Amino acid sequence: MPQQQPPAVSVIMPVLNEERHLRNAVRHILEQEYAGEMEVVIALGPSTDRTDEIAAELVAETASSPRARVQTVPNPTGRTPAALNAAIKASRHPIVVRVDGHGMLSPNYIATAVRLLEETGAQNVGGIMHAEGENAWEDAVAAAMTSKIGVGNAAFHTGGEAGPAETVYLGVFRREALEQQGGYNEEFIRAQDWELNFRIREAGGQIWFSPELRVQYRPRPSIKALAKQYKDYGKWRHVVARYHSGSINLRYLAPPTAVCAIAAGVVVGAALTPWGFVVPAGYLAAIAAGSVPAGKGLSLKARAQIPVALATMHMSWGVGFLTSPRSLARKVIASRRPAVTAPAAGAE
Repeated sequence: MPQQQPPAVSVIMPVLNEERHLRNAVRHILEQEYAGEMEVVIALGPSTDRTDEIAAELVAETASSPRARVQTVPNPTGRTPAALNAAIKASRHPIVVRVDGHGMLSPNYIATAVRLLEETGAQNVGGIMHAEGENAWEDAVAAAMTSKIGVGNAAFHTGGEAGPAETVYLGVFRREALEQQGGYNEEFIRAQDWELNFRIREAGGQIWFSPELRVQYRPRPSIKALAKQYKDYGKWRHVVARYHSGSINLRYLAPPTAVCAIAAGVVVGAALTPWGFVVPAGYLAAIAAGSVPAGKGLSLKARAQIPVALATMHMSWGVGFLTSPRSLARKVIASRRPAVTAPAAGAE
């Protein structure tokens, strides 16, 4: 009996200013150990670097490929959820794999994800965001992002047991789940994955985390870029908390609590008593101590920068959370899409 051909797969990529990593990210897709047909759809935002030129080269280079071709679609807004929806609309296969322009898939990522979709019956599966740097600063950020002192107990950063999850990194979806929910909510500039996965779960679907799935992730290349990234994370996580009451937990409250405590300690220390400086000093001591195990095996230069990366992540996330405007949450809540449940078999 002939072996059944694996399902065809569409890989969608939202990209903006990704000249540094785009070619390598696409190479990791094209070299997947997967026997099924593939296509790669890149949604191009208004980049100011060579991203569009590199994407055009990739289209030309794969035009005659019998296995996997690259195509592009425009994303004039530059927003990630709009890019994802445009790429989904332009793609055609039953399995949809999300990859970012700076994400490098492990060689068997797609094959493993397709197998897990079949085994678990899940609508979306995802795994570990394996941060890995290319210089001392990025190594420091990667260590901070994969340590519990940096991100708490987030399984897709630190690993964990396979099982149902609230959300996963990137994701490999059944197309019908995406189409059923109408794709991503484009009001969610960040946290769009969480919001979509929430609707999938609310409709009775399952999101599955597995440490078998690994995506190599390139950290932000500077303190400024890292601070902006984490400030946006904090701002949009507060939007999510207002959008869906009960979704917050202590891990999310730790950074804003630390920001408030440190600010209060500095004010008290400067205005009333030097004892107030115990709080910021204690925080600095804690991240310095936490950096020691996180930096194991790294260069001295990288280890020295881990406390800076941790403080940047914590403080930026906390400030973003605390300054997230209610007006943004109201706008997003007004765009709320109810979860759509698939009709029962035989229903009209």
